[in-house]
Amino acid sequence: MFFKKILSMIITILFITLITFSVFEIIPGDPILSKLGMDADEAQIQALKSELNLDSPFPVRYINWLESLFKGDLGKSIRYEKPVLQMIKDRVPVTFSMAFMSIITIILIGVPLGIISAKNNNKFIGTFISFITQFLMSIPSFWIGIILIFLFGLIFRIFSTGGYVPWSQNPFEAFKALFLPSLAISIPSIAVITRYTKNTIIEEMNKPYTLTAYSKGIQANKVLLKHNLRNALIPVITILGMIIGNILGGSIIIEQVFSLPGIGRLLINAISTRDIPLVQGLVLYLAFIVVFINFMIDILYVLIDPRVKTK
Repeated sequence: MFFKKILSMIITILFITLITFSVFEIIPGDPILSKLGMDADEAQIQALKSELNLDSPFPVRYINWLESLFKGDLGKSIRYEKPVLQMIKDRVPVTFSMAFMSIITIILIGVPLGIISAKNNNKFIGTFISFITQFLMSIPSFWIGIILIFLFGLIFRIFSTGGYVPWSQNPFEAFKALFLPSLAISIPSIAVITRYTKNTIIEEMNKPYTLTAYSKGIQANKVLLKHNLRNALIPVITILGMIIGNILGGSIIIEQVFSLPGIGRLLINAISTRDIPLVQGLVLYLAFIVVFINFMIDILYVLIDPRVKTK
């Protein structure tokens, strides 16, 4: 049933890698000079080009890269002189840990707030939640991060203001290092999920099946949680999937604000130095994350509502 989706995933990833290769052929700048410096002589430049296979035509380099990819080799970073795959593996735990904490926070707070807001629509609590979520949606996450650093890092000195401690070294310090950045990411997303949950539940509450359930004497809370919420989850999951893909891809600005050695920060460094192999590996990672999340969302659609069929 999902064969077409899997095939679409593969084609999408390949298409994105091709675009990435093409873009670096067009944009100005030379990765060789970025590494060797402007004073490098012609012999050094040609030697490094030959070593990195950059003196071959574009189609040849792209095909060679795909062949290496299927063997599990993403190449070697020009700047860091390390395997790209290993560099990504080293950064993934940071981004994934932050993403996991953020996603759990978003779901545990956003969905219940949406339910409460929908249940109390046109009442004070519902109006108050709507006002707060509208306000929080308009604030950029990096600005929230700066405020959190100022309050809890500099004034109250409860959490770290930057840097990262591995979980294997000190779990408590790792949690403290990731709490503020994950909260900065979560707050605007909580507002988004709250609003979408509220709107979709209210829409379901106004449908005929809800009125039929009420006429049969079923309690309002039971109708809300068992029927309305389940039918309202599909659009909410769609938005949540987009948020998860963005977070797992590395929240670039947040990682910069909190000096976290994650995927997003590595991507900025790779682009600024025109580290082509590293950029290609990171783009592949980001593309896979996005298409995989979309694939999992399609599966959830079917699990939540069997009437939904994946074509």
